[in-house]
Formats: sequence, C-alpha cells, structure tokens
Amino acid sequence: MATETVLLVDDEKEILQLLSIYFGNEGYRLLTASDGEQALETLERENVDLVVLDVMMPVLDGIQTCIKIRERYNMPVIMLSAKGQDMDKITGLSIGADDYVAKPFNPLEVLARAKSQLRRYNRLGAKKAGSEHEIVADELTIDTASHRVTVDGTETHLTPREFAILELLARSPGQVFSTEQIYAKVWNEPFMESANTVMVHVRKIREKIEHDPKQPQYIQTVWGVGYKFIPTN
Repeated sequence: MATETVLLVDDEKEILQLLSIYFGNEGYRLLTASDGEQALETLERENVDLVVLDVMMPVLDGIQTCIKIRERYNMPVIMLSAKGQDMDKITGLSIGADDYVAKPFNPLEVLARAKSQLRRYNRLGAKKAGSEHEIVADELTIDTASHRVTVDGTETHLTPREFAILELLARSPGQVFSTEQIYAKVWNEPFMESANTVMVHVRKIREKIEHDPKQPQYIQTVWGVGYKFIPTN
C-alpha cells in the first residue's frame, strides 16, 4: 500500500470525493483544498508528495497556483481541466505542471498517472539525493560542487555551458523550460533568436549522457514549448 501524501485541489466537492475514494483505496494519505490559496496554505504546514490541481477555481486559479508552487516546491503536479485545447495543455506544462488530464476523466487514469509521477519523482532522488551537492537520477549523477557528471559510474565531460543547461533542467525535474528561458539563464543575456544554439547544446548533452541520443530519456523535448528533465522509465 502507498504511504505518500497527495493533495487534491478542486472547487467541485463531487470530484474531490470521487478522487478521494480511489486514492484512499490505494492507501495514500489525502489532503484536500477547494481553491489555490487553501492549497498553498496546506503546503506550508504539510509534507506533500504530489498535487492534483484543477485549473478553473475561484480565489486563485490552478495556473497561478502552479506558478507559486514551482517557486518553492518540486513535487509532481498533475493539472485537471475541462478545457481540452492544446494551448491549455501547453500552458499548464510550460509553467511547471508534470502532467495534464482533461475533464471528464476516468479516475483510474488519474490514479495511474499519479503513481507514474511518484515513481519518477522518487527515482530522481529529489527527496533522497546522494548528498547536498548531488542530483541523482537512476544511472546519472550530477555533482554541482565539482561540476562532474557520471553515467553508470563512468565520468563524462561536459563543457561549462552544457553542464549549466543540464543542471538547470535537473534542478527542476518535470518543469518545462523554453529555449528562451534556457538561453537567458545560461548565457546571461537576452534571447536573440538563438533557439538553434540551445538545440545544438542539448543535442551534445544527449550524446554524452543518453544511452540512445535519438530516443532520449533524461532530457525530453516538449514540442512547441521546450525541454524538461525526467528520470528513465
């Protein structure tokens, strides 16, 4: 049985009750909130492993809530929305959500996606890193103090900018960074139509850390948005 804590956030009581039944049957410790402000208050006082977050809510909607969550926390966030358009999904993923489920949904699908996100989060070592300077994801270890990267125990050499990109993505697992954001943070200058520059650096990183660069597992492309870091499956 599961032991993780899940925060369910939705202004529809029926949905909270439905999801509570399915998650509760799997042994998850459950917390609920009916708007974004309540969710943020809950996160202040509770240790939460995953958030299921509705988009359309009063007081503080799911998009703004997710942005505030990502300012302080890195647990997985699954967005729920009655909106089924691609742009709504892209918006949710681009501001830090890890997954997106459109309403009406099958609660078993939400539960399955939650389990998948929790497995990835736990394997990333987000809660159990090797040391305060290490980011561990399966066979990949990133030492932010020494700027060393090892894959399955073998060191691979990255340039300073390659390392900076990898560290940026790995510090926020699941969060999607646009090419503009990556360029501005790593090059420390305004983005000037440099998407190709970022793409080339990402390709070189993949060649050094991925078993199959053509089918990357650590650094994945979110088409039309950017890149995100995830553990292997």
